[in-house]
Amino acid sequence: MAEALRKLHSPFANSPASSIQSPLSPNPYFGDKRQLRTYLLDGEYEKPWAKDKRAHRTRRGNYIIWAFVGLALVLSAGYNYAVASKVPQHEYCLVLDDRFSELDASTWNAEVQLNGYGNGAFDWTTIDDTNYFADSEGLHITPTLTNETTPITNAQIYDGFTLDLLSNSSEYGPCTGTTETECVVHSSRADKVIIPPVRSARINTKGKKSIRYGRVEVVARLPRGDWLWPAIWMMPLNNTYGPWPASGEIDILESRGNGVGYPPGGRNTMSSTLHWGPTESLNAYWKTTGGSSTMRGDYSDGFHTFGLVWSADEIYSYVDNPLQRAMTTKFPDNRNMWERGHFAGEAVNSSFVTNPWSQTGRSNTPFDQPFYLILNVAVGATNGYFRDEAGDKPWVDHGPAAFQFYQGQWIDEPVDPTDAAAGIDQWYPTWPSGSQLAHRGMTVKSVKMWQQGACT
Repeated sequence: MAEALRKLHSPFANSPASSIQSPLSPNPYFGDKRQLRTYLLDGEYEKPWAKDKRAHRTRRGNYIIWAFVGLALVLSAGYNYAVASKVPQHEYCLVLDDRFSELDASTWNAEVQLNGYGNGAFDWTTIDDTNYFADSEGLHITPTLTNETTPITNAQIYDGFTLDLLSNSSEYGPCTGTTETECVVHSSRADKVIIPPVRSARINTKGKKSIRYGRVEVVARLPRGDWLWPAIWMMPLNNTYGPWPASGEIDILESRGNGVGYPPGGRNTMSSTLHWGPTESLNAYWKTTGGSSTMRGDYSDGFHTFGLVWSADEIYSYVDNPLQRAMTTKFPDNRNMWERGHFAGEAVNSSFVTNPWSQTGRSNTPFDQPFYLILNVAVGATNGYFRDEAGDKPWVDHGPAAFQFYQGQWIDEPVDPTDAAAGIDQWYPTWPSGSQLAHRGMTVKSVKMWQQGACT
C-alpha cells in the first residue's frame, strides 16, 4: 500500500497525470481530436466553367492588366532611381533652422517701405504685429486694410494726407527705403494718387544669413484671397555684376491667392524662376522658369515644403520632395549665360550691351555669389504678374492702378469718400476673416538653409 502511494506521488510514476495538470493531454473541454470530414465528390465530374472561352479571355485579360501594372511600377521605380542617382551628392552645413517660436531679430530684417518695390504692388510693408507675428503655427505674414489698422481714414487715403515714414518713424517704423518715394506719399484725388490701401510685411536675412551654393527648404501654407502674391525668393548679397537683373534673382516660389479658375493660375499653382540679363529690358527669365500644380485642392489647404538645391552645375526647385521638381536649370561648361541669352548684338538706347559676366569664366555667373532669403506677401502689381483683363482684374497696369484697385477702375470718384468703393467690394470678400483670418496670409512653419561644403 505504501509502495502504491509512493508511485502515485512520484513525478516519475507511470500512471498518466490529470489532463488539467498536463499541457500535453487532449483538451479537456473539447474532447479528443476528430477526423476531418470532406465534402468533395468522389470520382470524375463535369466542370462546365472550365470549357467556357469567356472565362479564359477574362483570365488572360487579367494577366495582361497585371503585367502592365507591374511594368508601370518597374518603370516608375527605375525613373525615380535614375533621377535620384543623377542628383549630385554634396556635403552641407546647416546655417539656418528657424521654427518661429518667436521673431528672431538676429536672423531677420523687417522692411518698412512704400512704392511697391519696383513691381507696383499696392501694399505698404510694416513691422506692425497685425501684419507680421509668430504663434504656435509659425510665422504669419498677413495683409490688412490700412483704414482698419491705422488712424488713417478712408477719406485721407483718397485725398489731402501725407504719409511720411521718415518723420513718423516712431508710429509706423523707420523707413528702410533709400529714396523719398519709398518713404513718403501724398494722396491726391485729382492726380489719382492714394495712400497704399493695404498693409503687409516683408522680411529678409540680408547681412545675417546667406549662402553661395547649398539648399533651402521652407515649409509654408500659402494665402487665400484675390490679388495676393506670396513669394519665397533670394537676392544677391551684393550687386557684383551690376543692378537688377545683371546680378541675378532666384524665385523659389511665387503664387497667386486667386481661386483655382483664375486663368493665369491661382492658388493651386506655383512657379520658380531665375531672373538674369545685362539690363532690365533684356531680362531672360522666360528661359529659366517652371512650375507645379496640386492634384487635389490647393496650396492654401495645408503646409507644403518648397525647396531649392543650388550648385555650380545646376539650380532646381521642388515641392514636397526633390523628385517633384518645379524648375531645373543646368549650367553646362560649354555655354555661359551670355550665350544662353543670345545677348550679343542687342542694343539698348542705341548702344550695344556688353557682357557683365565675362570676367569670371564661369558658366553659372551671375548665380555664383552669395544670396540671401526673402519672405513676403504682396498685394496686386503693375508688372504683368496679374494680367490685364484676366479674372475680373479691377485695375489696368498702365493707369492709376492703386486708385482703381481700391475704388474700381470705371469710377471717377467715390460716391462717399468715407466708404469703401466698388474696387474693394469686389475683392475684399474673397479674403478670409474672423476665425479664418490666418488663411489670408502666408504661414511659415519653418525655414532651413544649408551652405554647400563642410562646416568650419
